[in-house]
Amino acid sequence: MVVAAKNPTLCSGPDVYVPVISRVTGIRQVGPNEKVLTIELPDRLSLGHRPGQFVAVTLFGVGEAPISISSPPSQGSSFELCVRAAGNVTEALHRLQPDAFVGVRGPFGRGFPIEAMQGQDLVLVVGGLGMGPLRSLLLYALIHRSHFDRLILLKGSRTPPETLFADELLQIGGREDIVVQTTVDVAPENYYGNVGPVTNLLRRARMDPGHTIAVSVGPPVMYRFVLHELKEKDVPDERIYFSLERHMKCSIGKCGHCQMGPEFICQDGPVFRYADIRHVPEAI
Repeated sequence: MVVAAKNPTLCSGPDVYVPVISRVTGIRQVGPNEKVLTIELPDRLSLGHRPGQFVAVTLFGVGEAPISISSPPSQGSSFELCVRAAGNVTEALHRLQPDAFVGVRGPFGRGFPIEAMQGQDLVLVVGGLGMGPLRSLLLYALIHRSHFDRLILLKGSRTPPETLFADELLQIGGREDIVVQTTVDVAPENYYGNVGPVTNLLRRARMDPGHTIAVSVGPPVMYRFVLHELKEKDVPDERIYFSLERHMKCSIGKCGHCQMGPEFICQDGPVFRYADIRHVPEAI
């Protein structure tokens, strides 16, 4: 179970439209175009999030962007965001220096079902920038390792330099209580790791379909192939989860920008159980 924060949590009720002014306390590079921003909330507030949720980050004078939370829940006032420079707001966030100020709204959306995952084997399949939001669940599972049975992380990247959190993955991979396998789509000469799509790793993975919760976070094109491999292994639809972070804007289900059939990704997701969206044509 997610531990409730002792500090008061960031307001997402009547003041959901009002960004809370927060300070950037740390910035570090974790990929060629990706940085992790550590953000500290004021007045001993805690974010109070669940793994898989996101916040709306405001850079005053530039704009606002929804960004997934990369750190696990904590009782402190700081949290982390993995930001790829891919637009006006995110590029401006990359230019920030420590002690800069941003606005934060949230947390928003539906995260991973931590309670339902406990006592199960957990298979995490991630591609590209998906490591940002998945990291919150991964670190939570490692902190609460006794709550889960087998823990398997399968990570795909386009090239070796584009492997996000490479040093952290190397350290985690040295643990005996988790299986970590990585692969790249394109490799240079004299590269001795796995080469090919992450679904190759999934195809070779051994799992008990009735005792496995499978989670996939990555580019939408990856999901169809991940789903195919999981179905080949007879993993039930009720045990498969995807994070569908598409077209989110207002974060509160008002603008309709992220509507997917009857669902609003920003409110009903971004984490969806496949059994609940398998009849939505545009979902997977």
